[in-house]
Amino acid sequence: MTVKEAVRLAERELAAAGLDTPRVDAEWLVAHTLGLSRSQIYVDTQREVPDTFQVLLEQRRQREPLAYVLGEWGFRHLRLKTDARALVPRPETEVVVERALALIADLPEPRVLDVGTGTGAIALAIADEHEGARVTGVDTSPDALALARENAARLGLDVELRQAGIEAAAKGWDLVVANPPYIPQATLMTLPPELSWEPREALVDVGLHEEIAREAKTRYLVFEVGYGQAPGVAKTLEELGYADVTITRDLAGKERVVEGRR
Repeated sequence: MTVKEAVRLAERELAAAGLDTPRVDAEWLVAHTLGLSRSQIYVDTQREVPDTFQVLLEQRRQREPLAYVLGEWGFRHLRLKTDARALVPRPETEVVVERALALIADLPEPRVLDVGTGTGAIALAIADEHEGARVTGVDTSPDALALARENAARLGLDVELRQAGIEAAAKGWDLVVANPPYIPQATLMTLPPELSWEPREALVDVGLHEEIAREAKTRYLVFEVGYGQAPGVAKTLEELGYADVTITRDLAGKERVVEGRR
């Protein structure tokens, strides 16, 4: 099967499976199979595509997240290993990192804690972009921590990664950052099927925003929040004594990040 034929086949099957971006996903699958970028696959559209492409196509047709199918995903300047041990790093979380970096920009060696580190995306991005930051990532999931450690090792970034929960936020930090679970249980069945592949404990809202905010001993606190949740989380921070509480929108214009200062 040639590149041209593979892209057409994948686009047709993925569209039938209900994907919103069948052409883009088809190009990613072909590119990954060939070890090329998406643009490079069109240099020679008659090039033969290995049979392993069919395996990847079937995985994506079953609505397994593209990042899991490919086994890696881009996040800011990093390329992270991705699989079902942790959530897929998402573009909106890059705004969380942006705000975190802005708050600690003038601190030469800030102590940073990432609560619920997952793949390590937030912790590793901060370590990558703030040379002096002393970053710790914690998670209650041993599997997620193993994945984060693999990412730290492959990227050569010095980040402490250990098993812990929100109690770690009470140790005293310059910045505590977190992307806690925020999807209401009642809405799970209405969401894209890709989410069924991701760890449920990292998805379903159990009120961790308020728990972390209460526990945290920190100069700055930065949260990612779900759709419509920003005003409520901001109010909670203000009631707990945080100052300069600010809401930032993501690239889609949704209120995505809430931050405050002790």
